[in-house]
Amino acid sequence: MKIEFAKRMDNFEEGIFQVLNEKRFALEEEGRKVYNLSVGTPDFPVPEHIMNAVVEAAKKPENYKYALRDLPELIDAVKQRYQNRYGVTLADEEITSVYGSQEGITHIALPLCNPGDVVLVPNPGYQIFSIGPELCGAETAAYDLIEENGYLPDLSAIPEELLKRVKFMMISYPLNPVCKCAPESFYEEVIAWAKKHHIVLVHDNAYSDIIYDGVPGRSILSYEGAKEVAVEFYSLSKSFNYTGARVSFLTGNAEIVQRFKRLRSQIDYGTFLPVQYGAIAALTGPDEMVKEQCAAYQERRDALCGGLRAIGWNIPDSEGTMFAWGKIPERFGDDDTAFVMELMEKTGVLCTPGSSFGPLGRGHVRFALVLPAEQIREAVKVIDESGILKS
Repeated sequence: MKIEFAKRMDNFEEGIFQVLNEKRFALEEEGRKVYNLSVGTPDFPVPEHIMNAVVEAAKKPENYKYALRDLPELIDAVKQRYQNRYGVTLADEEITSVYGSQEGITHIALPLCNPGDVVLVPNPGYQIFSIGPELCGAETAAYDLIEENGYLPDLSAIPEELLKRVKFMMISYPLNPVCKCAPESFYEEVIAWAKKHHIVLVHDNAYSDIIYDGVPGRSILSYEGAKEVAVEFYSLSKSFNYTGARVSFLTGNAEIVQRFKRLRSQIDYGTFLPVQYGAIAALTGPDEMVKEQCAAYQERRDALCGGLRAIGWNIPDSEGTMFAWGKIPERFGDDDTAFVMELMEKTGVLCTPGSSFGPLGRGHVRFALVLPAEQIREAVKVIDESGILKS
């Protein structure tokens, strides 16, 4: 029987990540040392108090039933975290859990968009920002992020005719992949702009605990008027390395949160209760580990960005996220994929082609800071000795 699949699947090809993985396995089979700086999976351990909370909850038979809802203690923990961390007061109806921000961003267009509605997404930007709305039947339109504008959107450059069809805009700072933070003036500007044009703002706040050089992480909800137009995804994956547990929260505008909660009630039965108890421990526990981890990421950033600049490759310091971003050596033009493959072959260092994040990413690469600083320094030395920057 010939099976005809949905046309939407035509947009999901194997992609560069699978190619990189296959090449990596081939190098490892040859006995080569590989420095995998391509995938942003935290390598730090989950704090012990979080694991203990999961373990203790998992010992209780009653915690294996359908959860059906977020525990009241979990909602209180989110409220406490937002108050202490961002100075934001949240009401119960302004919070709901999701199975990780990836799942939430994939589905957020479902309660917001009808076919033909437009979602504004960053270029370059994280792929799921575009994939989610398109799966939901919405259209996407990219707004350009360029170095000359500090990787901030030029809101005045978006055509008025397009704005009439825009339902929501995806924003995220610090931004993966370009590793830039936004000034306070940006949040004030974009909130006023969204009100004027009746556009919802969806802020992916995955990295506000991984910002460098003493700059404080922010929530868009801490700015006046934000709750009128904005919701925010807050993740435990990067701050607490709670990645496999898949716990994030949608916070902000109560109407949107509650409509999204109604949607999710049709497709799942709630987060596994032991996972919820682990999340409570994360949100209400000590923050020393989070700060120490940020300092360790900054040491890795300095080892990579500073180390590469010292050998002649101008990679600017990342301002935030667990990544670094920069242009490839001039002799490769803008063919970032060719450069990544040659770099891997000559050095065993894996990074991600910038073109994976949109057309404006072409000619760039993204590094994930997922190896200890001493291994990153070793990788920099290998790059230098390979001659790839000097050819």
